[in-house]
Order: sequence, then C-alpha cells, then structure tokens
Amino acid sequence: MPLAPLVSMHDGHRIPQLGYGLYKVPADDAERLALAAVAAGYRHLDTATLYGNEEGVGRAVRRAPVPRDELFVTTKVWNDDHGFDETLRAFDASMGRLGLDVLDLYLIHWPVPSQDRYVDTWRALIRLRDEGRVRSIGVSNFHPHHIERLVDETGVAPVIDQVELHPWLPQHAVRTFDTERGILTEAWSPLARGRVLGDPTLDRLAAKHGRTPAQIVLRWHVQLGNVVIPKASSPERIRENLDVFGFALDADDLGAIAALETGHRTGRDPDLD
Repeated sequence: MPLAPLVSMHDGHRIPQLGYGLYKVPADDAERLALAAVAAGYRHLDTATLYGNEEGVGRAVRRAPVPRDELFVTTKVWNDDHGFDETLRAFDASMGRLGLDVLDLYLIHWPVPSQDRYVDTWRALIRLRDEGRVRSIGVSNFHPHHIERLVDETGVAPVIDQVELHPWLPQHAVRTFDTERGILTEAWSPLARGRVLGDPTLDRLAAKHGRTPAQIVLRWHVQLGNVVIPKASSPERIRENLDVFGFALDADDLGAIAALETGHRTGRDPDLD
C-alpha cells in the first residue's frame, strides 16, 4: 500500500496528508494501535494531552520499525494550560510523556475565547519553535477571526488549522481563508464520528467505485486538499482508511457529496467556549 503523500507547510516542513488520529483511543491500546498504523503505512500520528495516551504513542514511535525522522507526531496543549508560562510547562510534560527530543507539530487545541489567553499561548508556541523544540506550530478549532488576531498581535501565522470537517460540515469559509493565507486545513471527525456513513449517497458511490463509504469520504477529503486524521480501532479498518490513493472521485461524485452539507456539528462551536 502506498504511503500518504507529503504536503508542504508554509514553514518549509512537510506533513503526511493522511494520518492516524488517536482521539478516544484508550491509553492501554494506544501503543498497539499506533504500531499497527505504522505497519500499515501511516507515518503521521495525532494525539493530544486531553487524549491521555501520549505515553503509548511515544512508546510506539520508539518501537516502530522505521526511523524517527520518517514519523510525524502531533500533540496539543489543553484548555487548562493556556497562558505563556503554563503552555511551556504543559509542553515539557507532554514531551516527558512522549519521550521525544523534538516534536513535529504542536497545536493549541481550542481557542477558549472566554479565557482570552490564546494569544499568550501562541507566543509560547513561537518560543518553542524558535528554540528548536518543535518544528512546526499550528492551531485546532480556530475560526478565521481567531487566527487573524494571532497574526495581528504576533506576526506569525499557524501552519495548519485542525477543525471538525466532514460532508455535513465542509467548512467552506475556513478552507478558503486558510488557502488564501497558505495555511493547511486539517480535518478531525472526518467521518462525522461515523454518523455520515449511513447515507445512501455514499453507499451508491461506494458501490460505483468498489470501495467502502468511509473510503469514499476520505478520498473526498484528499481531493479537497485537506490533511485528514481518521481514527480506527482495528488493524483492518486502519489499513482500509489508508487505502484511498488508488482511485479518484469524478465531478459528479464530488457534486453528490457537496449536496450532503447540512452545517451539522458533532462537536461544539469554538466561539461558544
């Protein structure tokens, strides 16, 4: 199975376009499933302090039968650790759990506008990048106006914005904003937590291409240019999710998926925190 293509970020680093997401992967399963993902061909692992499985991910990276520099690891600072000094301490704690010397990508998990500390948190990420402790820095669940404030106050734009994104919520405005500023858009909940998979349109497209509905949706993400991090709990599904580079959706297929848009979120709106 071919590896996911590498996509360039505006800081010169590259990220595998399709990775393995570890949200809600139990700590006891994280090492095993992350290793299964690497064995299947994944080179991008996405975790977070909130997920409680950084230690297992770190063990998987150290045990993986590929060089460290071929693996791309993301983690995130949680809402309770916003602020400059707090974020620096949170990063040290994450790196201790991961057991890594350098992190590939560090994200602010949510802007939490009610705290109004995400700019100070961003300044800490800039410091970590400038010190060489993390290669790239970005954000998660940020609306365009949150990112504009970061850039206005620090002069530094994130390389990536990881947001809820799936056929029900294709995030046109976010993707347009990001593209115009050279920011990659990354999709979490790319299958709407599996809920979108019962749609008859996807069943029809899956039959047309001889694929599963999940593969149809993941291929849609790839063709939109999204970075995408599906989660799976079995080696079989992990392999299946990566196997989306041997076919393409045509214009009619893309139009049919576009018609599924409802604006429905499976998570919360970042402005409501």
